[in-house]
Amino acid sequence: MEVLRATEEWQRAGAYSVRIEGMNRQHHISLRDEFDEHDCDGTKYIVMLDDGYPVATCRFYEVDEASVIIGRLVVLPDYRDHHLGSRVINEAEAWIKELGYKTVLIDSRLETIGFYEKLGFEHVDDTIIRSGTFDCVRMKKTVKLS
Repeated sequence: MEVLRATEEWQRAGAYSVRIEGMNRQHHISLRDEFDEHDCDGTKYIVMLDDGYPVATCRFYEVDEASVIIGRLVVLPDYRDHHLGSRVINEAEAWIKELGYKTVLIDSRLETIGFYEKLGFEHVDDTIIRSGTFDCVRMKKTVKLS
């Protein structure tokens, strides 16, 4: 497995491919809803490849000068339960730290809260946020400046 910081268009295409397969096809989310105003030049993407085939991804973008939000974490069904989501998030956090951000936010689907808690994220509050077809809660993590 190879983890890429997608800095070129062909690498971002891998992220899009995973999202189309994992969200558009599996959850019947329209392309218009899956790809939003945050899929733009300033957004950073992580892509995991299995022998060149994109199998997991996430993106992050700046909220303000100190904070980013990670979103669109997708692992293809055949690759789930192998800790790939954690590896993708860890790579995103390493990049976020290098870029100097202090806080990472995530809008977690209700069924994935435990996953993010294991990665050190905490609830901001108990407010339910509707994100597309999913109910989510906002979680955050402070970047450690070791």
